[in-house]
Amino acid sequence: MNYFELFSLSPSFELDTAVLSERYRELQRAVHPDKFANASEQDKRLAVQHTAQVNDGYNTLKHPISRAEHMLSLKGIDLSHESTTVKDTMFLMQQMEWREALEEIADSDDPDEAIEHLHQSFGEYRSDITAQLAQKIGSDQASVLEQAADLVRKLKFMDKLQAELERAEDALF
Repeated sequence: MNYFELFSLSPSFELDTAVLSERYRELQRAVHPDKFANASEQDKRLAVQHTAQVNDGYNTLKHPISRAEHMLSLKGIDLSHESTTVKDTMFLMQQMEWREALEEIADSDDPDEAIEHLHQSFGEYRSDITAQLAQKIGSDQASVLEQAADLVRKLKFMDKLQAELERAEDALF
């Protein structure tokens, strides 16, 4: 299913989430199962299915990484169950540095500063990758879409790193 069509939105990585939320509420009102309480069993089942599609679509389009994955899947590149790894040597080196820095937080003289430095570093990197992705994901060229897929893989990794940083932060405080 094309969730952009479901929400009557142009396929775009840069999405106005306020418009998305408004369309979500409109669709929810139109297909909510409560509106079909006196309808046939088939109509009730269809209402539940439509509600599930609207919820799935909203959750997919609301988050940039899942939105990018959806856009790529619409172009024939499915990242949802793949095990492809990033082959960018510079990124892999940076990843190792970040992992070492995460491990050293607890032993740091100033854990707050170490955490703040990592938050800033992650944020800058994520911002750069997201800007690159926004430029590439609209392409129809296979090589550019493969580059976009690689950027999505990097963002997924950054999400995992961010979660690890938050766990390390919670453990300290």
